[in-house]
Amino acid sequence: IFCAFSGEEPENDEANLIVHRGERCFVILNKFPYTNGHLMVAPYEHVGSLAAIDSETTTEMMDLAKQAMTILEGNYSPHGYNVGFNQGRVAGAGVEHHIHMHVVPRWGGDTNFMPVLADTRVMPETLEQSYAALAGSFDA
Repeated sequence: IFCAFSGEEPENDEANLIVHRGERCFVILNKFPYTNGHLMVAPYEHVGSLAAIDSETTTEMMDLAKQAMTILEGNYSPHGYNVGFNQGRVAGAGVEHHIHMHVVPRWGGDTNFMPVLADTRVMPETLEQSYAALAGSFDA
């Protein structure tokens, strides 16, 4: 998914939920978010582990994560964040062979009974609304 979407023309970024393209990495909304504004920072290079990324790419990933948190703060005012990598299937990686960093805004009480009882997440805004709120913010 990361290679396919980032390899498409920038005109398709909205359909692919890519909110920013950097030099070595890009930022994309998670199609199955834990909360609104759930972003992922991924390198263009197809690598499966954090250790396999060169230091320039690692630096850009961290800089984009920091910028994402600032942008999310301005748009959503979260109370905290989960930021990190799930490397390998046993660690929860949904896309196992392309390393990516999650930036998940969190609010007090943002978990409720719906995921437990109905395997459903309650989201107050659509992915399209999240995209509209975040796209272009990285370039400002």
